[in-house]
Parts: sequence; structure tokens; C-alpha cells
Amino acid sequence: MGDRLHVHVPCHMLKEHLGLLLENRLQPEIGLKWDDLEKPVGELIDCCRQLEEEGLGIIFHAPFMDLNPGALEPLVRKASKLRFRQTLDLAGKCRASLAVFHPGYDRWRYGGRSEPWLEASLAFWPDLINQAGEQECLLALENIFDDEPEPLATLIEELDNPWVGHCFDIGHWNLFAKVPLRQWLSAFRSRLIHLHLHDNDGTSDAHLPAGEGNIDFEDLFQQIDSMHRLPTATLEIHSKAGLLRTIPFFAARFRP
Repeated sequence: MGDRLHVHVPCHMLKEHLGLLLENRLQPEIGLKWDDLEKPVGELIDCCRQLEEEGLGIIFHAPFMDLNPGALEPLVRKASKLRFRQTLDLAGKCRASLAVFHPGYDRWRYGGRSEPWLEASLAFWPDLINQAGEQECLLALENIFDDEPEPLATLIEELDNPWVGHCFDIGHWNLFAKVPLRQWLSAFRSRLIHLHLHDNDGTSDAHLPAGEGNIDFEDLFQQIDSMHRLPTATLEIHSKAGLLRTIPFFAARFRP
């Protein structure tokens, strides 16, 4: 497994799958939920140390349910800041190189006006970015319900910090975006730092192996191969059999 490729592993399943990760040299993107941050983390840190000792990298995905760093409600922003800071604290203890966050924009929720969300977001992120820089942990902001790239791209451009960039989730793009892949990627230019790779048929967020939906991954590969800075990637395939079946297809693209 090349050092640019990771696989999605829910936090509560990390110990169970540690042997599989070590045997196959798979690097985890550890998915956190709120209750993972309420439990003792000694066992999690120990698993991460074992992975690190074998030369395997670790990244995290922050909790997202009910959270929104661009919320207009101050109490929602306060809860989001707590969980995001806890995520970064844990990433620091585990020496993670990157953490993925949901930025919270949904044009239906905001009536098509991104400005209030953008204003709240620009105030929310700077102290977390400072912490990320101190830990040398990249922050990757992921597209979710975004139907166009401009609100998220504007946020990242205005934050203008080398420790923050875009996590492009191609499955979410296939479900919600109304612009071609090339147009989406060009909106982020050098700010694209991470990919979430999984397939679907455009009707549900199915997290399928490549080739079992209708996403054109060859188009994606052609475009990222021409980039000055190649992104890292996580396979977000939610079945063990499907993941193992599709690893060779992606590993060939992401070896150093």
C-alpha cells in the first residue's frame, strides 16, 4: 500500500481490524463519532502506535452528526468547536498527518445564501488551523450536499492557510453536484489535498467499490495526474469484501 492511500475504519472497529491492517499494510482513516470522544482513548492510541511502528500513516475523520462550524446558532458552533478540538487533540496524540471535517453548508438550509454561513465559518476556523499547524496536521474540508463548488472554495481561499485544503468526495459530487468534474476540481486548484473514493449510481450514498456504480474514475485519475500537488486518498467502501476487491485498482494509482 502506498503512503498516499488509506482505508475507512470506524473508530470502534479499529482494534478488531488491526491485524488485517497490519497484515495487508493498510493505512486507516479513523472515523470518529461523538461517543468515541467521550471514552478513554488509551486503547486507540496504542493501536495507532502499533501502526506507526510498522511505518503506516494515520488520519482521522471528525464527528459530523448535528454539527456545523458555519451555523448561525452560537450553541451549535460551540458544540462543533468542542468536538473538532477534541478531534485535533486526539490527532496530535496519534501523530496523524490529516483530519477531515464537514464544513456544514447546505444551500437549502440557508435559502441559497452562502454569505451568513461563510461569515460564521471564517470566524470559526482560525484557532483550529493554528493548532493544526503546530501539530503538522492538515485540515481537509469535505463536500457533502454542495451542488456547486463556490461556497466551499471561497471559504478555503479566504482562510488562505497552507494547513487547510479541500477533501473531494467523489461519491457526494456524483449525488449532489450540478457541475462537471473538471469544473469542480478547477475551482480548488492547488487547494485539493485529499480524496474520498467510493462509487454509487447517483441515487444513494451507497459507498460501493469502483465499477459497481456509474462514476468515471478514469476521468478523475487523468485530472489529478496533471496536478502539481497530488492528493492523498481514502477508500470509503463500507464492506470488507468490497474493499479488499477494489484495493488493487486504486493502489496501482496511488503508489509513490
